[in-house]
Amino acid sequence: MLTRLKIKGFKSIRDQEIELKPLNILIGNNGAGKSNLVSFFDMIGFLKTGALQQYVGQSGSADSLLYFGTKTTPVLEFTIEFSLKNSDANAYQARLAHAARDTLIFVDERVGYRPPKGVWNWKSLGAGHQESRLEEAKAGGDKTATTVLWQLQRCSPYHFHDTSPEARIRNKSYIEDNKYLRADAGNLAAFLFRLREHESKTYLRIVRTIQQIVPQFVDFDLSPSVLDQKSVLLNWRQKNQGYLFGPHQFSDGTLRSIALISALSQEPSHLPILTVIDEPELGLHPYAITIIASLMRSLSATGQLIASTQSTTLLDQFDPSDVVVIDRREGESIFARPDETTLKEWLSDYSMSELWEKNVIGGRPA
Repeated sequence: MLTRLKIKGFKSIRDQEIELKPLNILIGNNGAGKSNLVSFFDMIGFLKTGALQQYVGQSGSADSLLYFGTKTTPVLEFTIEFSLKNSDANAYQARLAHAARDTLIFVDERVGYRPPKGVWNWKSLGAGHQESRLEEAKAGGDKTATTVLWQLQRCSPYHFHDTSPEARIRNKSYIEDNKYLRADAGNLAAFLFRLREHESKTYLRIVRTIQQIVPQFVDFDLSPSVLDQKSVLLNWRQKNQGYLFGPHQFSDGTLRSIALISALSQEPSHLPILTVIDEPELGLHPYAITIIASLMRSLSATGQLIASTQSTTLLDQFDPSDVVVIDRREGESIFARPDETTLKEWLSDYSMSELWEKNVIGGRPA
C-alpha cells in the first residue's frame, strides 16, 4: 500500500505530507486542489514509462506545473512511500527542476529501502537526465529499483469523462490490448473479452452489477467482426430484443458506469496497488452512485483507492476516517482528515454531507 506522499511545488500543492489509507475520498470546494492530486498520479504514470517530457508538453509547460510558476518554485520535489506485507518499506524520491525550453529535468532521483524497525537506505539514480532511470536501474539488477518500478507501474489513475462519439471507448479496440484497463477505458471491449474468456466469474459479476443499474441490459456481444478479426466493439443486447445494440447506443452515464464497474471489480491478483478516480459520480443516477460506492469499499479490502468527488450521495456512503478534506488557503491546497472525535456528536444528528454543506468539516468556500 502507498502509505505516505510528500509533495512540494506541484500546481496548487506548495508543501504537503499526506498519509494515505485503504480508502481516501477527497472532498473540497471547486478549485481546492482535488484534481491536482489526481494529476500528480497522471504525471507519475508518464514518468514511470519514460515519458515525463510528453506529460510536460501535454500539460502546456513546466511553468504551469510548478506552484505559482518557475519564479516562485524552480524545483518540484516529491516522495512516495510504500509499505510491504513483511513491514519493509520502499520509497521513490525525485527533484525536478525547470530547465531550458520550459521543461523539467531530474536534479535528483533515488530509490529507498527500509527494513522493519530500521532506517532508510537510499540509492541515487543520478542527476541531469530528462527521463526516469528506473528502467535502467532495473536492467542493471538493482532490486530496490525493480520493486519500486513495479509498485509505480501498479498505480492506475482512471479518467472516464470522455464519452463523446469520437471517444475510444465507443470505437473499435485491438483485441490483444486486453491485459489491463487503460486510463480512458479505450480498450474496455477487449478487456471484457479477456475476462469473459479467461475469468468468467469476474465477467459475470460485472454483468450482474451492470444489470442492477441498467435493468434492460442482458449481456455484451463481444464477438470479433467477421470482417475484422483483430478488433472488437462494445456491442450489447437488451431484454426482449433481438436487435444488436452498439456502443454508441449507451448513454454517457451508463457507459461511465460500465467503465467504473469494470475497473473496480477486478480480482485482487489483477487489481492495481492504487486505483485513482476523478469524480466517479459524473452523469450517474444516485442509485448507481451507491452501487459504485459499494464496489469502492469492497476494493479497499484488498487494494487502495483515491477518489475525488463533489457528490453528497457518494460522500454519505463512507466513514469520516475515509475522508480527506481539501481547502484552498492563500492559493495553497491544504489536505487534512476530519477529527473523528469532534465529529462523533455531530454525526448522531447529521450526515457527513450535511456537515460538509454546513462547513463543519471544511472543504467549502470560505
